Amino acid sequence: MEQQSTSSPAVSKCPFWHRKFTYCVLLVIILGATFYTGLSVGNSWGQTSVPTPFKAILGETKQVNPGYGEVQDTEKIPAYLSKDVNFKLFWDVWQLVQKESVNKDTPDIKLFYGALSGIVGALGDPYSVYFDPETYKKFNEDLSGSFDGIGAEIGIKNEQLIIVTPLEGNPAAKAGLLAGDKIIEIDGKSTVGMSVDAAVDRIRGLKGTKVTLTIYRDGDSDTKKIEITRDTITIQSVKWEIKNNNIAYIKVSHFNRDTESGFANAVNEVIAKKPKGIILDLRNNPGGFLDTAIQMAGYWIDGKPVVTESYSEDKKDVYKARTPAQFAGIKTVVLVNEGSASASEIVAGALQDYKAATLVGVKTFGKGSVQDVKELSDGSAVKLTIAKWLTPNGRSISEKGIDPDIEVKITSEEREAKKDPQLDRALQELAK
Repeated sequence: MEQQSTSSPAVSKCPFWHRKFTYCVLLVIILGATFYTGLSVGNSWGQTSVPTPFKAILGETKQVNPGYGEVQDTEKIPAYLSKDVNFKLFWDVWQLVQKESVNKDTPDIKLFYGALSGIVGALGDPYSVYFDPETYKKFNEDLSGSFDGIGAEIGIKNEQLIIVTPLEGNPAAKAGLLAGDKIIEIDGKSTVGMSVDAAVDRIRGLKGTKVTLTIYRDGDSDTKKIEITRDTITIQSVKWEIKNNNIAYIKVSHFNRDTESGFANAVNEVIAKKPKGIILDLRNNPGGFLDTAIQMAGYWIDGKPVVTESYSEDKKDVYKARTPAQFAGIKTVVLVNEGSASASEIVAGALQDYKAATLVGVKTFGKGSVQDVKELSDGSAVKLTIAKWLTPNGRSISEKGIDPDIEVKITSEEREAKKDPQLDRALQELAK
């Protein structure tokens, strides 16, 4: 998305888009057009009618009759559509809702957007989503770097809502949320069957307001409630410093719009220090733009493939490093954990495959798929999974994650004592 894997969320979805759209790639079905085709097909099997307010969304390329907006179409059924699907049933349900439901005063546009959401939801893919205009506006705010919320990335793993990453220095992290925490309830409402986007809508809110999450943490005997006061979330994606023995420590929290320039500046400043070694900290980094991941990996990998995008029907795209390999030959350790996802996994996997770095920490999240976002004519949008990521050696990241070369866990006691055995081990490796 620009390829994206993530953003800078107050609470945001766990993502990773492609790069050809403002954040994405090609091959996305324009749902509005597809839906319109469906209406046309319905005429071939039975009379189809469309509420007039939807003409702007569907387009007015067909003849629209007075009254309830009946649409007539004489075009042939597109070959890719199943002739076993009777679109007349959609309108049968629509009219039943309009006439007999106790909630029949629900606005037409809300029903319509709900139907579109259902189409995408039927794919059974937690990363494929239909955004109504308001939700899509919030989605774009996630990429801007400043907004109100709790400062956490959330996603779905094993059909369970989960904290992918609590963002350092923000309310979620300050309240004690950890990567991997399972979200059981939001303000007392069960999350069973709740989509990521519905959860985000419930968790986000104005600065100064509060939200209570009931979470379950592996190893605990029971759930716990955590109250979080929302605040304005601002993310500085790249920070660096020189540690003992002239070891350069670079922390990258996101792959968002400012990361590429921020990391490039860090590279130049670090090189000027002539470091003995480099620690790249990708822990709790939920991802972001693919282009940024390719750029970052290129500082260690000179012109080699960074990642392969594998589509259906044996189609593959290979993305190669294109930045000067200024860090090539400098001993490097990459820190990863269960909150390292998508773009983070791309970089970590590439450096591991080329033995350009040693990975220290625990297995990564396993977000190795590509989503393309396509904006529609009314300001709504569709995000669809279009491909999966493969490391240079052909390893699939999706759901499997990446195993570190050296596993180092952090106990709850160490965390409470503000100890960091993973960083300590990285420093030890570079001191050898």
